[in-house]
Amino acid sequence: MRNAFTRRDFLIRSAAVAAGGALAAAGPPALPGAEKKKRRAKPEAGPALTLACRDPHLKLTGKPDCWSALKSLGAEGVEATIDEKLSFPVLFHPERKYSAATPAGIEQLAADMQAAGCRITALCTYNRFDERPELELEWGTKVARVAQALGVKAIRIDVVPHKTQGDGFLDLSAGLLKKLLAATESTGVGFGIENHGGTTNDPEFLQRLFDRVGSNRLGLTLDTGNFYWYGHPLSNVYEICETFASRVFHTHCKSIKYPADQREKRRPMGWEYGKYTCPIDEGDVDYRRVASILRKAGYSNDLCVEDESLSHFPEAERPAVLAREIRHLRTLQNP
Repeated sequence: MRNAFTRRDFLIRSAAVAAGGALAAAGPPALPGAEKKKRRAKPEAGPALTLACRDPHLKLTGKPDCWSALKSLGAEGVEATIDEKLSFPVLFHPERKYSAATPAGIEQLAADMQAAGCRITALCTYNRFDERPELELEWGTKVARVAQALGVKAIRIDVVPHKTQGDGFLDLSAGLLKKLLAATESTGVGFGIENHGGTTNDPEFLQRLFDRVGSNRLGLTLDTGNFYWYGHPLSNVYEICETFASRVFHTHCKSIKYPADQREKRRPMGWEYGKYTCPIDEGDVDYRRVASILRKAGYSNDLCVEDESLSHFPEAERPAVLAREIRHLRTLQNP
């Protein structure tokens, strides 16, 4: 792959873009060479984190429905894409299409989750705040009510500039998020900004946004691999995780295996990502250390696999790679 590869090129963008529907009811890898080895961090004691997977990965299993696909990977949770019609375009079942646009749809989805012993750990929205602020406010309010009805703790959101740059985008985003949080206060649901791209991978921008909005219901979908992708040296990635750990509502787990002489350098954004992206049990990011950081901050939701290295493997091998990553995360549950 070329350097122009973006970290979202692999994702299935099948969520329909339409006018919003109505909701009727409320151990780490060893570092070779001269790099200093760090003592393995132990996760803090506490309830086990839910092991989850992004919904685009589930079809790779060949299973007839998304719930049996999750279980075949060893996962219990899924981050589920929800579109502007309140449909779930990536979850699948041979007999029905999932939607939260009606009370009956919510009831059916909740029943199927319960029967499978699985849960949705986060709802995923793809936002365009600076292009359609009124729609985003209406949609986000409905999604928060869906999350409340389904017992979902977090909504993963985009804060990405499309036509507004600089402080203008910060002003617009802060203003819209204040309105959204006020409109959804009764739900108690958290909104987790995914750090990705050239804006929210910048800790300074994130801190300014959090300070401007001033709500503990605005936090992160922590994508540790994205901070590393952005060019932050590996040791700085852990420092950023510690800085924002108390604001993490949901996670994406992915990794990169850079040459030893590049790990602690400040690299250009996205440098050789397509070449060096890899499964999380092979990469530089020590997820035992990440889990320990999150537990110390009281985090209790999920560790959600988002593997962007699957194109490196034959199609027939990809489910086994995902299952291996889930098993790796399970080993981090025990101190």
